[in-house]
Amino acid sequence: MRVIAGTARSLPLKTVEGMETRPTTDRIKETLFNMLNSRIPGCRFLDLFAGSGAIGIEALSRGAAQAVFVEKNERALRCIRENLAFTHLSERGLVQAGDVLFALSVLEQEAAGPFDLVCMDPPYGEGWERPVCEKLAGGRLIDEDSCVIVEAALSTDFSWTKDIGLAIQKEKKYKTNKHVWLRKEQK
Repeated sequence: MRVIAGTARSLPLKTVEGMETRPTTDRIKETLFNMLNSRIPGCRFLDLFAGSGAIGIEALSRGAAQAVFVEKNERALRCIRENLAFTHLSERGLVQAGDVLFALSVLEQEAAGPFDLVCMDPPYGEGWERPVCEKLAGGRLIDEDSCVIVEAALSTDFSWTKDIGLAIQKEKKYKTNKHVWLRKEQK
C-alpha cells in the first residue's frame, strides 16, 4: 500500500497485520480520490474507522488542510501515527482514539466547524453505517455542503438514509464493495 499522489506520492504505508482491518486497495483508493480531487485542497477531512490511516493520509498528501483519524484498535493507532510521521504529515493530522460514536461526540464539542469530507470504512456486516450516519446527520460535524462517503459491502442496504435526513448522491460499485456518497438534505 502506498500514497497515490501529492506531496507524499509513492511513499509506502504500513498496514495493520492480521484480519482486524481491511485496507482499501490502491486501485479503489485512486478511483475514490479521482472523484474527490477538486474537493480536497484546503478541506477538513474526517477518516472514521481509519485503520492504517491511508485514506486520510492520501487526503493530506493531496492538500487537505486537516485530517482527523478515528480508530479504536491500538495497533492501528500506532500504525496511523507511524504513517503520519513517515509521510511528514503529522502536523495536519489529529488522531482520536476510541469508539467512533463516542469520538464523534467528543469531536462535536471541540469542532471548529463542519468537516468538508467524511470517509468511513466500518467493518462489513456489523451494522455501523446507520448509527454513525445518524450521529453525523443529527449533529454539527457535517452540513449541507459536506460529503459523507461510506465504503460498504455490495449487499449493504442504504434505504434508511432519507429517514435520518441524508440523501444518496451517487454510488460507485466495485467487485466486492461499493462507495456510497451521502449529503445532508436541505432544510
